[in-house]
Amino acid sequence: MKKIILFSGCALLSLASCRQASEQNTTSPDSLAVKAINDSSLTRYLSVIAADSLEGRKPFTNGETKTINYLKNEFEKLGLEPGNGKSYFQEVPMVEIKSVPENQMVIKGKSSLLNLTYLTDFVAGSRRLQEQVSISNSPLVFAGFGIVAPEYGWDDYKDLNVKGKTVVVMINDPGFADSTLFKGKNMTYYGRWTYKFEEASRQGAAGILIIHDTEPAAYPWSVVRSGWSKSKLNLQSEDNGMNRTVVEGWLSLDKAKALFKLAGQNDGLMETAKKKGFKAVDLELTTSLTIKNKIKKSLSYNVLAKVSGTKHKDEAIIYSAHWDHLGIGEKVQGDSIYNGAVDNATGVASLLELATAFKKLPKQPERTILFVSYTAEEQGLLGSEYYAKHPVFPLAKTVANINMDMMGIAGKTKDIVVYGFGQSALEDYAATSAKKQGRVIVPDPVPSSGLYYRSDHFNLAKVGVPSLFTGSGVDNVKNGRDWGLKQVADFTKFRYHSPQDNFDANTWDLSGIVEDVRLVFDLGYRLSNEASFPKWKEGSEFKAIREKK
Repeated sequence: MKKIILFSGCALLSLASCRQASEQNTTSPDSLAVKAINDSSLTRYLSVIAADSLEGRKPFTNGETKTINYLKNEFEKLGLEPGNGKSYFQEVPMVEIKSVPENQMVIKGKSSLLNLTYLTDFVAGSRRLQEQVSISNSPLVFAGFGIVAPEYGWDDYKDLNVKGKTVVVMINDPGFADSTLFKGKNMTYYGRWTYKFEEASRQGAAGILIIHDTEPAAYPWSVVRSGWSKSKLNLQSEDNGMNRTVVEGWLSLDKAKALFKLAGQNDGLMETAKKKGFKAVDLELTTSLTIKNKIKKSLSYNVLAKVSGTKHKDEAIIYSAHWDHLGIGEKVQGDSIYNGAVDNATGVASLLELATAFKKLPKQPERTILFVSYTAEEQGLLGSEYYAKHPVFPLAKTVANINMDMMGIAGKTKDIVVYGFGQSALEDYAATSAKKQGRVIVPDPVPSSGLYYRSDHFNLAKVGVPSLFTGSGVDNVKNGRDWGLKQVADFTKFRYHSPQDNFDANTWDLSGIVEDVRLVFDLGYRLSNEASFPKWKEGSEFKAIREKK
């Protein structure tokens, strides 16, 4: 109909007048808001959020206090309302545990020993709120991937009693090795380390060790080491963590191979475990380990702000980005502050950009826009887990969650990545918004990394809220796709979860982030003015959960 109307008008107007009328008809009413998302304000936010003065933004530190107050003040300046009643904060009760093994981990065989050095060969800790925990002569069992997935016909614990035993398992899931299994290269939640720890606890194991392997894990051993050398955070629980295994940790690949050799096995055992029908193997080895815990209970905080809807105030669209990072830890190349500039100062700065844009709209959204910056994502998505259990808006009235984490810093791209491709109709909205920019949406180029299960939107997805997690594209406008992929690989290898993830205004190209944020703004604004709710797609594991609400 628009084409017919414009054509008829051209018959009566001069060509110049027609062109002007056409431009007026296609000018977006939110153009002023879109322009508010720009690289100068992004630079201003990033220079604060990723600064050394925030001490790596770890919960329970002065860095947290500075960070959350900065966010609160910025939301206030922008004119946003408190997102949690009269407060910009949501209390998240957590416990901090600094676990340190007393000595080496010793693996005993029938005739010889294998000594493992903490941080170099293994890491270990405990979620149990006890000052000292230990396992003594715990039998080691190799349980493949450590997965129980009836929908895929897979059970690594079948006919296995692991009470008092320590299970050794592989990272990722069977689809990584065989594309006909699970979801192929698209990692499922069964492949995540969090799941493997949870399942070992459900099975009653005394301990669990995950074998690290860089490719299926999607990050090097240095990331494991840096994360486990510091204190760990967990949500407070009624049983003080007593339902979890006594010990949980990781084992380097080299030492895992040495362990199998000590057991009279070889590398072929891991290959066998990647095939359907694998049976767990008693390694006929034992291990002992004592861990001392320093325990502190306290509160951390999610930061929430909102723009109330004009017509449907009780319906909310969430934009999220976690504010936390790893704090101060081991020195690497002379630096000990883990600033997390890409991960995730970029997401938090983008959240503030979106808040600015929504306040610049000439016509405010009909649905409420809730901006949430979660705590303790780096500790296992804890802030979002707490919010999902204690939502400010009822989950049935939460329209969608649009999450931002680790935005691209290498300039504009022809594409934008959708993690967990095929999950919900939000992808279709994203495709429409991308088309306006002359771009396309694409699946994760490294689907085995399982990023859809590794950021805060996942906890909202788990309770049925359609959730979108996009990443900056890889097909760089100036340098092409191969170059873009190399930037991702280099960041993962050299900067991810290290003190080298720093903001550099001279070398970062923020034009790609600007386009990405404008895209999710367009997407959310359209959602905010619709009457319908986006749905999960057929085949999504979250579809049935939503339909029950």
